[in-house]
Amino acid sequence: MQYSIGVEYGLHCLVYLIDIPKDSTIGIKELSAFQGVSETYLSKIFGKLSKAGIVSSVPGVKGGYKLAKPPADISFWDVVEAVEGASPIFQCKNIKNNSYLCRDEEYAACTQASSCVINLVMLDAEDSMRNLLRNKTLTWLNEELDRVLTPQSRKETREFFANSNLNH
Repeated sequence: MQYSIGVEYGLHCLVYLIDIPKDSTIGIKELSAFQGVSETYLSKIFGKLSKAGIVSSVPGVKGGYKLAKPPADISFWDVVEAVEGASPIFQCKNIKNNSYLCRDEEYAACTQASSCVINLVMLDAEDSMRNLLRNKTLTWLNEELDRVLTPQSRKETREFFANSNLNH
C-alpha cells in the first residue's frame, strides 16, 4: 500500500494556505513554483481538494485557492480521501471459497455464514490508520513545523507567499 505523492503535495500546499490574509488566495502558479512541480499536476490535486470542500477557488486573473474551513477542521485523512478516494485498501476477494474444503457443500455453507478473519483483521488495521490520520489536522501540522523547522525557514516560506507577485 502506498499513497501517491499527490497526498504529500496536497498537505504541503495546504499548510501554506494557513497564513494568508482572509481575503487573499494563492495561485497554482505560485504553489507549483515553490514546490517545484508542474502546474497541471497541482491543478489536478487542487481540483480534488476543492471538490472535497477542503479548499475553495476564486476564478479569474486574481483568482487562486484558500482554505474552505479552519485548519483545525481539515485532517490528514480528509486530504488522503480527497486525493486517493475512499475505497478500502484491502479488498477481500473471498478466495476462501476456492479452497478444497469449500467445494464440499457442507463446508461451503459454513464459510459463507461467517466473515473471513483475514478481511476483519485488515479492515481493523485500516480503520486504526484512518483514525490516526483523522486526529492529525493542518493546525497540528503547522504547529509541528514551527517546532521542528528553524524560525528562519518558516519566515522565508511565509515571505515567499506574502511577497510574490502572484499573491492576490
